[in-house]
Amino acid sequence: MTEAFDAVDIIRIKRDRGTLSPEQIDWTIDAYTRGAIADEQMAALNMAILLNGMDRAEISRWTAAMIASGERLNFSGLGKPTSDKHSTGGVGDKITLPLAPLVAVFGVAVPQLSGRGLGHTGGTLDKLEAIPGWRAHLSNEDMMRQLADVGAVICAAGTGLAPADKKLYALRDVTGTVEAIPLIASSIMSKKIAEGTGSLVLDVKVGSGAFMKDVEQARELARTMVALGRDAGVTTVALLTDMATPLGLTAGNAIEVEESVEVLAGGGPSDVVELTVRLAEEMLACAGVTDADPAAALKDGRAMDLWNRMIEAQGGDPRAALPVARESEVILAPADGVLVELDALAVGVAAWRLGAGRARKEDVVQAGAGVRLHAKPGAVVRAGEPLMTLLTDTPERFDRARDALAGAVTIAPEGSRPARRLILDRIS
Repeated sequence: MTEAFDAVDIIRIKRDRGTLSPEQIDWTIDAYTRGAIADEQMAALNMAILLNGMDRAEISRWTAAMIASGERLNFSGLGKPTSDKHSTGGVGDKITLPLAPLVAVFGVAVPQLSGRGLGHTGGTLDKLEAIPGWRAHLSNEDMMRQLADVGAVICAAGTGLAPADKKLYALRDVTGTVEAIPLIASSIMSKKIAEGTGSLVLDVKVGSGAFMKDVEQARELARTMVALGRDAGVTTVALLTDMATPLGLTAGNAIEVEESVEVLAGGGPSDVVELTVRLAEEMLACAGVTDADPAAALKDGRAMDLWNRMIEAQGGDPRAALPVARESEVILAPADGVLVELDALAVGVAAWRLGAGRARKEDVVQAGAGVRLHAKPGAVVRAGEPLMTLLTDTPERFDRARDALAGAVTIAPEGSRPARRLILDRIS
């Protein structure tokens, strides 16, 4: 067939800081998806976008073209509002697990399409697969049925949603163009809009363990995604949250499920509870529910009951024992004082090296591997006391995990108290 445009001309426009027309963008995404644009040409265009940016109209059209490359889900037949949450990824970020059932308690359906971990950031599906019997892959019909019956589902996105994004993401990953804000924003939002949710709350992480290290960069990404949501008719709000230190006291798979269940039982680490409740409040408000008390639903067992039903609906046994790593090694505090820094990236890399994460998409993760923290910034520690426990089935991994943690901990004289806010900003 005769192509409407030439890939080299498209590349030159962005190389020379020009603006692509809606028709050029539509053709580019369609042509790349069907193989008419070669990987090396799309890689060059991605780099031009990374270096020279896109205006809001271009990003909006790029996102729409990615959505149009596949199917769109429609939840209007459920007869209740829908709300979803997306996190840009961090260390110890198990918030989706308690959050989905918590929001569903109040009659809002939560279609949470989630992913797997890559590198130092954990994946929600990997965590849940630590539960015996639980399955990530559901048909669209099964997902609809579960949303109608239970009110919440956490599952893998089908291959039919934004297939252009899957191809583009893999290319960005190997060409150093993952950081381009137009490409990050359109990647996230094309999938979320195609998913069909009525409202969306974004948790944009900032700090060493996050994709965005800089607050202003994170704010730009959040604003871009909120605007894309609004353009598509999806009520969208973003929170900027701290990822300088891990969330909670665990980074791994089974141990993060265990901590999530503690939160659902009315306990758990205060930062995990705080973020879960705040995101629940935002999701409920976006869905038009303003009189709910999510904190009470964690304490009185309603969220736990819904969690059990959600896990059972996907073949899991919520009461089964979770996998436990065969080997452990304790890291001790080197001095007396106050723990003022615990670097999230270092902990995430250590957990990954212990077997909790993957370097390539096809790698298998260890359910029991990870890092259990015994202190967080602000805690008084004593020399020789446990700071963290490393967990793995393969003890030869301990050396490289320990290497990752070199310099991760800063202990200051007593009287020092780190000033740290979990929620840094809200963008709507």
